Amino acid sequence: MNSKVQSLKAFLTSAGQVALVEVTGTKGSTPREKGAFMLVSQAAIFGTIGGGQLEYMAIDKARQMLFSPSRGERTRADPILPGGFAATLPSRGRESRATLDVPLGPEIGQCCGGRVEVLIRLVDAALAADLVAAAEAEEAHLPRVYIFGGGHVGQALASTIALLPVHGIVIETRAEALEGMPESVETRLTAMPEAMVRNAPAGAAFAILTHDHALDFLIVAEALKRGDAAYVGMIGSKTKKATFKNWFLKSADGSEAEFARLVSPIGGAAVKDKRPQVIAALAAAEIMTALVMHATASNADHQVPHDKVMVG
Repeated sequence: MNSKVQSLKAFLTSAGQVALVEVTGTKGSTPREKGAFMLVSQAAIFGTIGGGQLEYMAIDKARQMLFSPSRGERTRADPILPGGFAATLPSRGRESRATLDVPLGPEIGQCCGGRVEVLIRLVDAALAADLVAAAEAEEAHLPRVYIFGGGHVGQALASTIALLPVHGIVIETRAEALEGMPESVETRLTAMPEAMVRNAPAGAAFAILTHDHALDFLIVAEALKRGDAAYVGMIGSKTKKATFKNWFLKSADGSEAEFARLVSPIGGAAVKDKRPQVIAALAAAEIMTALVMHATASNADHQVPHDKVMVG
């Protein structure tokens, strides 16, 4: 499994000297929120602050800062310090930080109408360590999305989920079905996938689409009985859903209230397209909506601000 934290560490250790570009203030409509950041080297970037002319201006300024006037040449890779992070070598005349205050209007070819303040800093070992620590904290609190089944739709959904700010986990009883999964998605092989539901954290999402309807029913029943899931979805038809309801109420001690939380078919029925990639796109949007709504409701109940982890 290749996580965002691993990708960040790889960039910091291989890109040479790097500048951090961070959104530190916003007014009105803006492409990204306060705390969004990207890393810029002379040859590559990691992350985004929203694209468009704002981002191009920030990249240009960052690369000007990476140019060392005293050497008359572009900065080469600096020494690697303990922890694997590049050190910033002192260079007379080189800016170590700069601020851009950019109105997002027609002057720069954007029509958002807001205003963005961007702080640009050269990254030293301490700042690199802060970036990694913040990324690790954010990753540890990502919502969990459990995908039961690695068939055609499971593969497509895993690929879609891999692009989103969630921790995706694909569970299968067949080893061959886990082959070819995205590197950023965790895979688990187990003979009792329904047991994974019991050990999942509160607020998780469960997408059930195995090769066996009876197994689907067991997993869905476990998920619905938890009562704290953000999303429980099962692939299938109206007939399958009706069959499950009958079994759930009569044989699995389920209730009407619990059954009402089931989303089936996943992705809804408005789009009549059964291609795996289309189902996956619709289901991923459905899952993200449920996760955001659940997080918002949970934060309101506990009066906890839903702020992003920021790099100081």
